Amino acid sequence: MSFLYEDETVISVNTIKEAAESGAEEITESLNMVQQFMKDLPEKAFRFGAKLLFAIIVLFIASKLIKLIRRIVRKSLIKAKTDVSIQSFADSLIKVLLYALVIIYLATYFGVESASLIALLGSAGVAVALALQGSLSNLTGGILLLLLKPFKLGDYIKEDGKGNEGTVTEIGLFYTKLLTIDEKTVILPNGPLANTSLTNNTASPTRTLVQFFDISYDADIKKAKQLIKEILESDERVQNIRPMKIYVESLDSSSVHIGVRAQVKSGELFEFKWDFIEKVKAAFEENGIEIPYNQLDVHLKGEAAAEENRKK
Repeated sequence: MSFLYEDETVISVNTIKEAAESGAEEITESLNMVQQFMKDLPEKAFRFGAKLLFAIIVLFIASKLIKLIRRIVRKSLIKAKTDVSIQSFADSLIKVLLYALVIIYLATYFGVESASLIALLGSAGVAVALALQGSLSNLTGGILLLLLKPFKLGDYIKEDGKGNEGTVTEIGLFYTKLLTIDEKTVILPNGPLANTSLTNNTASPTRTLVQFFDISYDADIKKAKQLIKEILESDERVQNIRPMKIYVESLDSSSVHIGVRAQVKSGELFEFKWDFIEKVKAAFEENGIEIPYNQLDVHLKGEAAAEENRKK
């Protein structure tokens, strides 16, 4: 049996019946799936809850073990008398690596394939590396500074890139901090700092003080040198690693130029220099040794002619 419409389209009754039966089967199948899902839901929820509880227990135990391992490593580094910066870096590195291993284990436990996870981490690492090129350069520089140790905490350095100088107060993974003489904090990126030349003024236990004094030609040179020597010998900050030198540097137009070279403790150079100059000036004044200043006699031509006329 069939129906004929005005557009001569024929719809078979069998076709309608088959479509209805197919739809009924799909609905029945969907209902069965929902019924089966609801039936298995408690068991699946219990299994997932058990896995989640196990993961929490593993994470708790792992955190305790990681803290123990970090404590053991720190004590070992302290006993080995390693630099404080290296201790901090090693502690941070161990913490990151161990927690990464724990997370990878838990991810595989929940069904994530380790190969896929490693590939994902690799891709993410490349993307992060491209986005953070400057920061990674500073990180690499920080690692090099910690391993090669061109300077350590407490050293007074001067970098040649920008001319910054000061006492090193912190060596981090990304930045190094300097404290200047006038109590300013300078933060230097480790990348450029590791790739530029620098001067470590306190790498040696002593530094050489080079100072000059001018005395008049009428002053007693031997007396002046003796006074300087007594001041140097009376100060415990002066070291006797090499003999001190007190000498005549040059004979200038209006003064005798005396040079002084002495070894001083590295961390006390500036304080000693300031005290030393003050003591030398006081000693020269007490002993009548004149410190000359530049003098210039000016003769005006008109005044000179008038003076000659008056004399006549």
